[in-house]
Amino acid sequence: MKSLKTLLYSAALTTVATTGLLFVNQSQASAATTYTVANGDTLSTIAQKFNGSTELVNQIATTNNIADINMIFVGEQLTIDADQVAQTPAPVVTQQVAAPVQTPAPVVQARPAVQAAPVQQAPVAAQITTTTTTSSSKEWIAQKESGGSYSARNGQLIGRYQLSASYLNGDYSAANQDRVADQYVTSRYGSWDAAKSFWLSNGWY
Repeated sequence: MKSLKTLLYSAALTTVATTGLLFVNQSQASAATTYTVANGDTLSTIAQKFNGSTELVNQIATTNNIADINMIFVGEQLTIDADQVAQTPAPVVTQQVAAPVQTPAPVVQARPAVQAAPVQQAPVAAQITTTTTTSSSKEWIAQKESGGSYSARNGQLIGRYQLSASYLNGDYSAANQDRVADQYVTSRYGSWDAAKSFWLSNGWY
């Protein structure tokens, strides 16, 4: 028969082993983070916010069933898997402390698809100049994307502005292409001029 001292020692070891197992299981738990797309966001900039690089772009696209990584919209809810973020090295800090918990960027109020007219009415001459510049930028992008052709095709990208077929909802008419393109650019960049500047820096818009 085992002595009372031996039985108590065995029970203590069992408790430590069980407690350690529970601690490991709890430490492995993870939760996904929901991120709301803000004005000017791209999958690249969102990935940068979470781990300082663009390595998560394809993982975010797969998790959220995004067919075209260049097409996201303001207000869209994206799920960022905490396990994916954890696989990327934590940023270097000056003190040897545990990596801080990443928090989503503040939610920015999404702008309407079609912007309201400015409160202050600009002079007529200034309006004409702005309209001409915007039309010029829109035409410039159309020429870069499709040579200005409403019937151009590139995989699932359709028409003059190379929009995803899913955004055109089966209506490939010139009028609908222009309307959806205006809504997309307004929502993402605020103007065609800003979209052109982004295109010049990145080779796409």
